[in-house]
Order: sequence, then structure tokens, then C-alpha cells
Amino acid sequence: MTTKTETMDYDEVLERFDPVLGLEVHVELSTRTKMFCGCPNAFGGEPNTHVCPTCLGLPGALPVVNGSAVESAIRIGLGLNCEIAGWCRFARKNYFYPDMPKNFQTSQYDEPIAFDGYLDVELGDGETVRVGIERAHMEEDTGKSLHVGGATGRIHGADYSLLDYNRAGVPLIEIVTKPITGAGRRAPEVARAYVTALRDLLRAMGVSDVRMDQGSLRCDANVSLSPKGDEAFGTRSETKNVNSLRSVERAVRYEMTRQATLLSRGERVVQETRHFQEADGTTSAGRPKETSEDYRYFPEPDLVPIAPSSAWVEELRSTLPELPWERRRRIQQEWQLTDEELRDLVNTGAADVVAATVDAGAPVDDARSWWVQFLTEQANSRGVDLADLPVTPAQVARVIALISEGTLTNKLGREVVLGVLAGEGDPDEVIASRGLEVVSDDSALTAAIDEALAAQPDVVEKIRGGKVQAAGAIVGAVMKATQGQADAKRVRELILQRCGAE
Repeated sequence: MTTKTETMDYDEVLERFDPVLGLEVHVELSTRTKMFCGCPNAFGGEPNTHVCPTCLGLPGALPVVNGSAVESAIRIGLGLNCEIAGWCRFARKNYFYPDMPKNFQTSQYDEPIAFDGYLDVELGDGETVRVGIERAHMEEDTGKSLHVGGATGRIHGADYSLLDYNRAGVPLIEIVTKPITGAGRRAPEVARAYVTALRDLLRAMGVSDVRMDQGSLRCDANVSLSPKGDEAFGTRSETKNVNSLRSVERAVRYEMTRQATLLSRGERVVQETRHFQEADGTTSAGRPKETSEDYRYFPEPDLVPIAPSSAWVEELRSTLPELPWERRRRIQQEWQLTDEELRDLVNTGAADVVAATVDAGAPVDDARSWWVQFLTEQANSRGVDLADLPVTPAQVARVIALISEGTLTNKLGREVVLGVLAGEGDPDEVIASRGLEVVSDDSALTAAIDEALAAQPDVVEKIRGGKVQAAGAIVGAVMKATQGQADAKRVRELILQRCGAE
């Protein structure tokens, strides 16, 4: 395997080759039930408890299409400026893998429900790139394999494998781009920006929770290189199931340098699937990549075609929400942000969560401060994207409101948010369980103040002598004694009263 240290310098890659990208994004829909049966569509659960004869592929079990999933597929197609097929069918995609109990996947092949669209993607400096959409089609997810033993957690070297079919049959939409050419140096950035924009769109539509950390949005990144001036595409690799925005960018960049290294040595690039290694940003070989002929597609005989009427499509079009980028332009005007300030929000991934926090009742400046500063630090320390933090805008707005009304200090507010991030419940539950409410009882504060004054008589004399700034030392001692739960402003007032220096 080519290691990261053996790859060509990125600048040299761009001098000698042109990258071509193709991005395939799989989106799990947030329907109540699975794609072709009535089993619950829920993340997690005890293994093999969300299953039935249909999603287990048992003989004689027949599928029925989930109408809500079809609606979501059409709405996604409309959001991507696609044509919606007036008639389309499901197909059987035949291949064997242990986590696919039927030995075929019910998907769509040459008749997708949505096709020929585009998504305009804004890069960090404001430049817009139009990414063409080849198709968006419906299919079902597979189960999950857990390979036990071995060093990598993959099947190679494992002692045995466990299978969980809870995810088998979950509704999926696969969104496939047209070849993305001309991106050059910015190809990795374009890939990340596209997946970011797509995730924002899907979240705004409410069709998926788009949790990349839970696999409800996954990106397969296809990368090939062509020698400068050569119009023919090179041999592509497909890095499978990349599950964070940062990793999409890193995977594309690494594949460009890896392939350039092989080509510069006169070696060939193998058409294969590859796995992204989070630890060092490299990819490793998976299996040879099949062609469409290998899957032996044929129409699914157990499902009738889908023929959405134009009236139904237009009805669904009317349900589309305000698009994220349109919302950003609106809030820029409402909040009177400069282009640079808005770009900072977008580049940190904070624009939409800040807007949602404001919608939940928080002042703009407070919402911006919490997400761009403290919560961005938390996201970076956890190695996740800001929107994937397990805290909602409504919860952040609640903390801001509690600080505003004096129930919490800023320090206590941060502790509350940390509790929410740790899965301890909503802000009020964290406050109750951790005992974080501000100490506002003057009698309790006075006891702590008297103890601090007694311990520092020299400071008391300074305060009585007119040096009221010396009260800061007593305030600090009281805050320490109350574990930061006192109102510092009220503590200072009481100190000055006790010292006769009001």
C-alpha cells in the first residue's frame, strides 16, 4: 500500500494533472418505517430487533413501497433542480454480501425518479461552483457487519463477524453528481463544499437528520487524474462511506497525491473501492470496483412502477422550505452583517445553527458568540462538524435565556452546555442533576463573604480606606467557595456593604 509519506507534493500534482471528481451521497430518510415493510426506521436498538420476513428476505415475503419515502425523493429532486420522472421502476441490483440478506439490493438503475439537476455551491471566498446532478434515485440500505478480532476492525484478519439487520431496508436516496471538472487546486474544497451544501439542503427540508457520525449521510468520493491537456478521464478510485465533511476533503486530496505518485512512476491506478483512514488521512485498498454489467440489473417484478402526476409534483414543490443559501442572504440583511462576517459564519458551519438559535428566541449577538466561539471549540476538540454536535439551537437558546434572567452565569452556562453534550439531558435537567443554578440567596452569600473577609483582613482595610478595586480579591474567594455559582455582581455589592464602602 502506498503510504502518505510516499505521495507526490500537492503543488506538483496540480502542475502535471487535472483532477476529475464524482461524488455519490447516500442519504437515509427520516421516515417512520422502512422502505418496503412496516418495521421501524430507527437508529440503533438491540441487534436484529427491527426486522421482519420482508427486510430479512425470507421466501414468500413481498415488498410494499413506502409512500412517504417517495414523497421525500421527489422533494429532494426538486430541491436539486432535477427533472422528476413521470414514470419509473425499481430494479434488482444483484451481488452477494453477508449484510444483504436477499443477495440483491432493491434500487433504481436506468429509470431514476429524479435526474439532470444541479446544485450551486459557494466556496470559502464567495466563489460559486455549479455541480451537475446526474440522478437521485431510491433504494434500500443494507445491514451492518461487525468484524471481531484483527487490528483494523475490517473483515481481513478478523476472527469472526456479527450481522445486525436492523438497518436492512432503511429508505435511502443516492444522489450522484455528473463529473466535476475544472476544479483544479480547489477540487478537495469543492467536494467538501458540495457535501456541506447538500447536507444543509436536506436538513432544511426535514427529510433526514443527515447525521454523518451515525451514517445517515455518507459520501463515496470518486477521484481520477488526467495528464494536463488530456481530455480523456483517468482510471478512478472510489473511497467509500466517508463520514465527515473534513474527511471528504482529506480523502480527495490524498487520492489526488496517491494516484499522481503511481502515474509518475509509470504504474497504473486500479479501479477499486478504498477505505478512508481517519487517523492519518490516507486511504487503503478495498475490493476491485464492479461495473454496472456486473450487477446484472433487471426490473423488480414484485413492485409496480411509480408514476407521479404533475399535479402531485407541483403540490410537493409548494412544500419546499426557504433554501439555506436564500436564508443566509436574508439574515445578512436582517442582522446587518458584512460579507466577511457572513462568510465567517458559513466557513465555521455556524450560519444555519445561529439562525435557528435566533429563531428560538436568542439575541443575535449572543447566539453568534456561543456558536462561533465556545461551541466551535467543542466541535474542534471532538473532531466533528459544528452541526453534528449533540446540542440543538433550541437548547443553546434556553441556556442564553437562563443567563439573561440571572439563573446562570456565563461560566455555569458553559457547564450546562457541556452536560447537554455529554448526553445528560436538556439544560434544565442538567441544572437540576448537577446543581448548577446561581446562588441568589443573600444569606448564603453573606456567610461566604464573611468567611472570605475574615481570611483577608488586610484587603478589608484597603476597601475601607477607599480602594474599592481591592474587593476583586474577596469576590474571587467567594466565587471559589460557591464553585462559581454566585452572582459576581451581587457578591461585590454585598462586600462593599459589609465593608461600609458603598
